[in-house]
Amino acid sequence: MTDNTQTSEFSDGPLTTPEMKQSSAIPAEELETLTSDIIAAMKTVFDPEIPVDIYELGLIYKVDIEDDRTVKIDMTLTAPGCPVAGEMPIWVENAVSSVPGVGTVQVDMVFDPPWDPSRMSDEARVALNFF
Repeated sequence: MTDNTQTSEFSDGPLTTPEMKQSSAIPAEELETLTSDIIAAMKTVFDPEIPVDIYELGLIYKVDIEDDRTVKIDMTLTAPGCPVAGEMPIWVENAVSSVPGVGTVQVDMVFDPPWDPSRMSDEARVALNFF
């Protein structure tokens, strides 16, 4: 059985296009639209203590879009003791679940590697005056 999972790796901060690990049963144009819509949905989720969305903060480490449209997300927090640690994955799940064409959404919290400010996008750095 072949695993046809499309994966976006967010290893050096946010990406705007997915890196294909294997071919997908989802047509390329549709996959591109789905990816853009998922990113837009993640950008609606904010850490309540930081006025920047979680995507631009670099809290999203990996997004897998499987052939059945299941979306698996690995994310982290700016600090393991974040007061919304139990809620933020639910916010991400709800946001991504609202994207047309997405099936089940699974959000896993990971802390390896630990988040650090180098993961932030230039947009986040400007918003936080972090230069």
